[in-house]
Amino acid sequence: MTQGTTLAGNAADNALVLAVAACLERHVLPGQRVAVGLSGGMDSVALLRVLQQINAANAANASSQGACVLSALHVHHGISPHADQWDIFCRDYCARLRVPYVSVRVTVEAASQEGLEAAARRVRHAEFAAADVDWIMLAHQRDDQAETLLFNLLRGSGVSGAAAMREKNGRLLRPLLSVGRAEVERYMRLHQLDWCEDESNADTRHARNFLRRNILPALTGRFPAAAKNLAAAAARFAEAQALLGALALVDLGDAAAEFPLELAKLRVLSEPRARNLLRYLLASHNVQIPSEARLREALRQMLAAAPDRHPAQAFGQHRLLRRRGWIYLEPVEECAARR
Repeated sequence: MTQGTTLAGNAADNALVLAVAACLERHVLPGQRVAVGLSGGMDSVALLRVLQQINAANAANASSQGACVLSALHVHHGISPHADQWDIFCRDYCARLRVPYVSVRVTVEAASQEGLEAAARRVRHAEFAAADVDWIMLAHQRDDQAETLLFNLLRGSGVSGAAAMREKNGRLLRPLLSVGRAEVERYMRLHQLDWCEDESNADTRHARNFLRRNILPALTGRFPAAAKNLAAAAARFAEAQALLGALALVDLGDAAAEFPLELAKLRVLSEPRARNLLRYLLASHNVQIPSEARLREALRQMLAAAPDRHPAQAFGQHRLLRRRGWIYLEPVEECAARR
């Protein structure tokens, strides 16, 4: 190994360690339970090792604030023919690190209207929400952030989509958003770590893979700081989104931030502010909005339909519908049963 390679490796090592340590200091109290979402991919393998090393050092250092209770959570989707092998890899890796390991098998609807990738994400996050821990730590890094920003902008998302991923979202933590994929790769080489490669990542028929393999490398070739600048833009969009959330609460007045929402609350607002309020309430119920165009059309239907009509607009597994001057949010099957 040349001296230059060693220095590069050490720089990558420091970048990951500093990012994870800073995230722990900002959000995690000593003794809290932290589960790493371990897929077996390169990023999550690196994250778990970094966190395990920091946690061991904190446990051994009497002057430190103390360690967290660390574990790993693997969601077995069963989509890939290699899914069982990934489960075994993750289990063996955790055994070597002496980190408790939990594997949860889920069923993903292959014919879901959301698309396979979105359906898998939904069931995966449902398992994260159900996990008996204080924090779930995910390994998304800066290039993922840039990819997510581009993907959301290209599918018509507004400021919320442009905000992409945040370091803290509820009890989800993403400590590596300031770290690039190249730094993670150098870290893996430095520590001679293996990982699992999802064969579907090579299929550029999927939009995200197309962006990752074709578009972002081309952008980086022309603009070397493309991923870094796109991730920084996402952070600024997140600040703007927080301000829009504060505005939505002002527009709600003394009403609870819940459905059903009285239609009169929207009628007195300008169209952008009414759309912002509706978007805020949907997001607070973890409803994914496919595009701003869909949200705009939903608002138009709610406001413009005749009094004897009951317009409804589907958003994934939920529907917005209007009845007797109120807007309701209900699961699709419940809404269908009422018709």
